Amino acid sequence: MSRRVIVTGATGFIGRHLSRHLVASGADVRAVLRPESTQMAPAGVATVRTPLEPSALEAAFRGADVVVHLAGVTSAVRPQTYTDVNVEGARAVATAARQAGARLIHISSVAAAGPAPAGAPRHEDDPPDPITPYGRSKLAGEGVVASTSGLRWTILRPAVVYGPGDRALLPVFRLAERGVLPLVGRPGAAYTFVHVSDVVRAIDAAIDRRRDGEIFFVGHPLPATAAELLEHIRRVVGRRALVIRVPQPVVRAAAVICDMAGRIAGRSVPLNRSRFAELSAEGFVCRVDRLHERLGVAAAIDLADGLAETAAWYRDEGWLKPSAR
Repeated sequence: MSRRVIVTGATGFIGRHLSRHLVASGADVRAVLRPESTQMAPAGVATVRTPLEPSALEAAFRGADVVVHLAGVTSAVRPQTYTDVNVEGARAVATAARQAGARLIHISSVAAAGPAPAGAPRHEDDPPDPITPYGRSKLAGEGVVASTSGLRWTILRPAVVYGPGDRALLPVFRLAERGVLPLVGRPGAAYTFVHVSDVVRAIDAAIDRRRDGEIFFVGHPLPATAAELLEHIRRVVGRRALVIRVPQPVVRAAAVICDMAGRIAGRSVPLNRSRFAELSAEGFVCRVDRLHERLGVAAAIDLADGLAETAAWYRDEGWLKPSAR
């Protein structure tokens, strides 16, 4: 029998990959978009435009087996925006899913757990300690989901997600193309990365699983430092880019200035005080053994191969220049 799956955030980076995968697997997929959204869902996905309110969402969710909640905000000028979207949005979705009798796969973030070094990676049962407004809002969203009485839920916390379609790493690839790569952050800090295809596999496994009420980190078991990330990018871009170490005080000053400029302009900026807090942390590394043991998913794409695929996609889309090789 075909699975009936609702996806919020279906027009985002992960959402597009997930929607295409589910359609290809024969699922009946419906994207829930805001009424004012001008985005189009991937081919084969039905679209419902509705406000993020429980009563409206319940009608949109009716008849669905599972709701995958991907919609959210990762960068905002006002801290209240994180609460409005990531917390109250989760509340509306959780309430509507319960009323519609659908299971909820809630996509959170490793930021909800907080930083951890490679030598002591975070476990799902560790007390969370988020350090940014975004991370705190994602943790609060998790709390809303877990406390919704009568709701059947699973929470996934992806690490740093990348892959074809990702815009977050694109500026770094373009800097490598120009021959200069700034190395910022704490020396030796490591991060758990995960290719978007492996995130999709984890979500798909969670959709099919019948046991509820668990939290899973999603990531590749081998973390990488910022220096290793830049070296991989330099290699796949094919330029002898110069890696320049940027001192922490310079990054801090730039973050404060960019933060002020963003507030004046009324838009989010790539570098701000929250981003500096993340860059100054000891790393964001998590354990992924629960993902393998209970969901049967192990990340299949390592960072080197994943970044090579990402660079090839950027070139095909004209986001990077053709390879000189």
